[in-house]
Amino acid sequence: MSDLSALTFRRPCDDDLPKAAAVFAAEEQAMRGRVTYGLDELRDWWRLYDLANGSWLVENEQGEPVGFAGFLARGREFNSWIGVHPSYNGRGISTELIARAEQRVREIGGDRLRAGMLAENGRARKLLQALGFGEVRRFFRMQIDFDSAPPAPKEIKGIRIATFRPDDARRFHQALTEALADDWGFVAMPFEEWKRFRLEPTDVDTSLWFVAWDNAEMAGVIRCDGRKFGGGFVGALGVRGPWRGRGIGTALLRHAFVEYHRRGMPRVSLGVDAENPSGATRVYERAGMRVVAEDVVFEKDLA
Repeated sequence: MSDLSALTFRRPCDDDLPKAAAVFAAEEQAMRGRVTYGLDELRDWWRLYDLANGSWLVENEQGEPVGFAGFLARGREFNSWIGVHPSYNGRGISTELIARAEQRVREIGGDRLRAGMLAENGRARKLLQALGFGEVRRFFRMQIDFDSAPPAPKEIKGIRIATFRPDDARRFHQALTEALADDWGFVAMPFEEWKRFRLEPTDVDTSLWFVAWDNAEMAGVIRCDGRKFGGGFVGALGVRGPWRGRGIGTALLRHAFVEYHRRGMPRVSLGVDAENPSGATRVYERAGMRVVAEDVVFEKDLA
């Protein structure tokens, strides 16, 4: 029987990012024996979470964070990522947070909820299955370590790779949206919203964004997000349909590797759908990357 009476469930505010990160770090330490997911890794998601209406922070009597649920609504897609401090497992916190997420989806007219978990968390898997969720997708974090020099740049005839310029913003957004349109769970972000989210934050470094040009056409783009997971991080990589199959994605990736290495980063990582229809995982493997972590997404039909 759950015992939640001594706990406080409240809406998180912007300043609660460190508290949520502490919960996820404790879970990762317990499941994987290491902590790689901290403030920098959570910050992007924090900007996207609906903190005011769908997310929850759980604190004990001392005000210490023991649970967190981040709720993300994009179009008709509703996602929640729930973390509970291992010392508070078995008290019904996850069950309560999932129930609240389901309630929020129903309130806004949704008919399904997705929930993510660390692949190693057997307790979370059993709970989600018991609550009517089924596994629908797996995501890898892949990484390349620079023992010495990074892979050599890849030259492609007729393709020129250049650093992003502010005047490229609208076309960059369009190219990336087009390239990712068929990705599972992708919901296009209107340009003005994307601009506020991707270009205006003070920690954004667009000198790590690159464009593959075919004369005046954007064939592909890569957006790197500075430092995450102890090194560089590729936030998004996309090649438009007419230019696929020419190695442009690999060329952009290697270009980013070279730049990160020049800046002294020991490694570069990225996240990828394990069933990506364009075969991205194979591209990354050929570029020298390997899987270092795996997350699982579950889904429940609420209709």
